[in-house]
Amino acid sequence: MPRIAGIDIPREKQIYFSLQYIYGIGPTTSQKILEQTGISPETKADSLTDGELAKIRDLVDKEYTVEGELRKEVNQNIKRLIEIGSYRGQRHRRNLPVRGQRTRTNARTRRGAKKTVAGRGKKRGTSKK
Repeated sequence: MPRIAGIDIPREKQIYFSLQYIYGIGPTTSQKILEQTGISPETKADSLTDGELAKIRDLVDKEYTVEGELRKEVNQNIKRLIEIGSYRGQRHRRNLPVRGQRTRTNARTRRGAKKTVAGRGKKRGTSKK
């Protein structure tokens, strides 16, 4: 398997899709990388020559922040928001949605499994109409 930025990319897929297995490289970035290196997006990853792989590696290392470096940067940004006490930082600290989504319903991914709370739910003595 070809290694780029410390990641083994799948060899049986087209290089356009294989590059997207690297954290920080999406469809647009993958296309830009291939245009800059002059490699066809339809080329399978295992049919790339050593020279073409070296071109991709050099370009990714020099011009793009990917993998561990990018993860570290994102975590530092979140820690900074928490430290300065911004609204977004408070939402991160409480594990709630940060970008304005509703929380009365939904938000299960961020909030986790339902927790039963005493005193919530059906009221005594009320009936359906």
